[in-house]
This record gives sequence, structure tokens and C-alpha cells, in this order.
Amino acid sequence: MTPTDTRTPVLQARGLVKRYGHVTALDGVDLDLLPGEILAVIGDNGAGKSTLVKALSGALVPDGGEIRVDGRVVKFRGPGDARREGIETVYQDLAVAPAMTVAENLFLGREIRKAGLLGSMFRLLDKKRMLADAAAHMDSLQIGIASMRQPVESLSGGQRQAVAVARSAFARHVVIMDEPTAALGVKESRMVLDLIRRVRDKGLPVIFISHNMPHVFDVADRIHIARLGKRVAVVSPREISMADAVAIMTGAI
Repeated sequence: MTPTDTRTPVLQARGLVKRYGHVTALDGVDLDLLPGEILAVIGDNGAGKSTLVKALSGALVPDGGEIRVDGRVVKFRGPGDARREGIETVYQDLAVAPAMTVAENLFLGREIRKAGLLGSMFRLLDKKRMLADAAAHMDSLQIGIASMRQPVESLSGGQRQAVAVARSAFARHVVIMDEPTAALGVKESRMVLDLIRRVRDKGLPVIFISHNMPHVFDVADRIHIARLGKRVAVVSPREISMADAVAIMTGAI
């Protein structure tokens, strides 16, 4: 966060600590995600990026420090707590259900029930509405998949990741993307990067974790640089070279 920026961060970490025996994965790390931005998080192996993602998404409970949403201190005991605060996470391993349709994947865990007794007593799904809402949602993100009835296993790798990103775009507050282009080729990566921008442009701030420096400098508004479990710098990709960012990341400067 720059000194002149007075906006309240949407998501903050303050002094997060996580230890695994004698190994300290997070050593008092801070993070600030501002409204309407893509904040890239970079760091060498062992910098604590994955542990930080897990803490912010509720997948692990830190040993110390605090997490704030809109300035409120929150306690995440599991991923469900983070989702209830409007935080959705996309992982690098294409976390979709291959045998299910596009619509079923988009509404996985947030299925729409039929109104009245059919929905409340018999828990029947409103598949017609989910298909219509899925099509509208994908159209708003300009994702070109022909049919919401199409099984995800029939899609390309980039399209599968697009479904995962689109599912996260139902978030109310924050989308965390952990290496979303890691398993993709050049063309598919471009499609996902364009989609990340569109998610941001819809008003959802994004935390984008990546080892791919060209991708980071392509989409990030600010870059959080981690080293040895700490935040060592926050820089603008418009004011620093890629080589200098890598040098800060590795401790060369």
C-alpha cells in the first residue's frame, strides 16, 4: 500500500506466523489487497507463498497474527469460513469435477434448489435456472464455451481453468488465484490472463500467485515480494524492471 493511498484494504494479513516443527513458513508476514486491483505475490521456493494462500483461504490456521476483511478481524477455521466472507480460491491443479457439466461445476457447493416444498423437503435442484444463470455468468466474463451441459472433461486445459476462474468470480469480496497458468500452454495462458483482468474489471480484487514473471508484469497492478516468510517489498510493475524484482525476491539487492 502506497503512503498516499487511504483506501481500506479489502483483505489484510498482519504479522501472520506459521511454523511446522523447526521450520517457520510464515515469519510475521503482512499483506494488503486494495479494492479493484490485481495484487501479484511472487517469491522463490520456500518464500511462504503457498502457506500464505492457505491461511488467507482458510485451509490452515496460522499460529499467530491476524486476518482482516474490510478492516474487521476474522478467524478462519476452515475454507467454509473464508467462503462465507466472500473469498474464493482457484488452485493450479485444475480443481474441477471432470465428469460434471460446466453448469454443475459453476454451482458446485452453491446449488440452487427448486422453490417451495420440492426444494426444501426433497432438495430438488433447479437445473433450468442453473443452466440459464451459468450461461449468463460465462457470457458476462466473455468465456466462449458452447454449452453449459458440456462435461468439463471434454474441454481443453485452458477452458477447464476458465471454468474454475469463473466459479471463483461468484465471490463477493476476493478471488485468490494460486498459479492458475502453471499447467497451461501459451495460448491457454493468454486466455486465462485476459479472464483474470475481466474478473478485476467486474470489481473483484484478485491475489495472483505466480512464478511466471512475464505473466506477473502483464496483469499486476502491484507486486508483493516475499522472501523467507516475510513481505520484503511492494512494488509497481510500471516503476521497476523484471530483473530488479527478481533481485529483490532472491535477496541479490
